[in-house]
Amino acid sequence: MNILVLNCGSSSLKFQVVSTDIDLIEQESERCLVKGSVERIGSQALISIQSGSNTNYKHSTALEDHGSALEFVLKLLLQNEHFMIPELTSIADIHAVGHRVVHGGERFKKSALLDADVIKGIEDCIELAPLHNPANLRGIAAATALFGPGLPQVAVFDTSFHSTMPELSYLYPIPYSLYRRHKVRRYGFHGTSHRYVAYRFRLLQKIPRDQVNVISIHLGNGCSACLIKDGDSFDTTMGFTPLEGLMMGTRSGDIDPSIVEFISHKEGMKVEEVDLLLNKQSGLLGVSGITNDMRELLDEEKEHKDRRATLAIDMFCQRVRKYIGAYMAQSGGVSAIIFTGGIGENSAVIRARICEGLQWMGIEMDAVKNLKTIAKEGEIQSAKSAIKIFIIPTNEELLIARDTVRTVMLVPRRW
Repeated sequence: MNILVLNCGSSSLKFQVVSTDIDLIEQESERCLVKGSVERIGSQALISIQSGSNTNYKHSTALEDHGSALEFVLKLLLQNEHFMIPELTSIADIHAVGHRVVHGGERFKKSALLDADVIKGIEDCIELAPLHNPANLRGIAAATALFGPGLPQVAVFDTSFHSTMPELSYLYPIPYSLYRRHKVRRYGFHGTSHRYVAYRFRLLQKIPRDQVNVISIHLGNGCSACLIKDGDSFDTTMGFTPLEGLMMGTRSGDIDPSIVEFISHKEGMKVEEVDLLLNKQSGLLGVSGITNDMRELLDEEKEHKDRRATLAIDMFCQRVRKYIGAYMAQSGGVSAIIFTGGIGENSAVIRARICEGLQWMGIEMDAVKNLKTIAKEGEIQSAKSAIKIFIIPTNEELLIARDTVRTVMLVPRRW
């Protein structure tokens, strides 16, 4: 089966076509046929596509909406003018579509085959994810219009992996009635990423699912940590929204809630404007005043000794360390720390700074292994470390493709 995986943002569309089926999943033999993105939908869009035959195709054209963006991409792929993909010669060669959907609320504890009822459920969660779920729904509508209602489509939810959290992890210490009336609670995000790396860890260690006890740390422009106990999400740093938890590229992470009212009063800002400030102008960008890109901050620190770049990096690392300590305290014992995401997979410097000073907890990194393990799976702990340190590149698109196949074929997932 060729599964089209879609991840739609407000003005973007990321996609992959993955060749997979139940047998290929069991053999870990799936193939990504092509992947790419469309940015700036609604204006002069930027299209970038990578495949085996052409790894750097770029194009720019005016695209009005997600529907026109998806139609344009498929025409490019199927014309074979720029891409030689034998598996893709007509629209009929797409056998199902898997959608990343950010918020499934309390209803969706696993991936779901899309129908009118499921779409209504996603719409009901819009107030919980007003920036994300509407964009995900636009992707669903675009695929339905292009392929017709007969093609199976599956929603894979960021929140579903965290549905196993106990009340003591997901409830906030506010009046319980607010949870009962409005479902104000921790939902957690990046669930597809945390679930994937936990699955890979299980395979690498050759252990059953219920023996996976790890701290998974996803570090990119968005960041979160997850304590996984007995194979299930027990606690995670992102909360009611993706704003809570670790310091991120442009998100503040944890702050005193009273700061919102204080800034609103002092700066004459509406609550919505403060929310935008905390989501889009804070984090690495806000502290450094330079950029939200960790690579650029490390360059600024190295080449120009920029004090605020160093401050932003140190705050970032300290907050990850703080949550490692917190999760170690409530874990009952973990066997590994797993780094994933763009920063986690590629920045040996950040990994080393996060683990610095944790030797007393049994976490000790091997500097040489750390430097050599970039964007690939590997163990980087020293021989003396009581806890393993893994690098496992995430592959959310592959997991979405797998869930799509299993859901369409009505095969229960094993992870």
